[in-house]
Amino acid sequence: MSESVIHIDNVVKTFNVGMENELEILHNISIDIKEGEFVSVVGSSGAGKSTLMNIIGLLDKPTSGKYTLNDIDTSNMKDDELSEIRNSQIGFVFQTFNLIPRMNALKNVELPMMYKGISQRERTAKARKLLEMVGMGNRMFHQPNQLSGGQKQRVSIARAMANDPAIILADEPTGALDTVTGRMIMDIFHQLNKENGKTIILITHSQELAKETDRIITISDGKIISDKGGYES
Repeated sequence: MSESVIHIDNVVKTFNVGMENELEILHNISIDIKEGEFVSVVGSSGAGKSTLMNIIGLLDKPTSGKYTLNDIDTSNMKDDELSEIRNSQIGFVFQTFNLIPRMNALKNVELPMMYKGISQRERTAKARKLLEMVGMGNRMFHQPNQLSGGQKQRVSIARAMANDPAIILADEPTGALDTVTGRMIMDIFHQLNKENGKTIILITHSQELAKETDRIITISDGKIISDKGGYES
């Protein structure tokens, strides 16, 4: 383990600031996550997990407090700067897959590389390799509507890896899947963590999944109520 890749210091997130329905969702959150950790953020629906993930993933900004990613203070960055960091350093895996319906699996995985200006030949070769890695080499020309839920999720993991990000954020990645398929997806995350050294943050309401990770951060009503080691083999 090395230095913290994620440093969150007293982060507050408030919606509808200054309005009658102003609502503070995150209350003075502080977290340090080191390179190569596999961390789960656990909490019930409405606890603030997704709001926290959106801040870690640079999809949203804190109302106050400081967020440092790989020694870069993101607090005062413009949206285009945040977008550039997000596209190169963070891979996202969502419960709803978020694949482009009209593109086949290969094109979906290529998409993040297009935004980085990588050549057609290079991105196709890399996308093929990533799909092989997640066991989808024989389905690369299938459209999302021709794939099962588990297959779609494997494509979305390959897409998350397209720009070789240091960090993978997975928001309830097994939530829409049956137990066997969910197990397969978790095995891929373990492989990415152990063999590829990826820092993985798993957002989940499942204590069972959380127990598989190195560390469990539990959030309730927008506050961290515990932070402890969790791995059970």
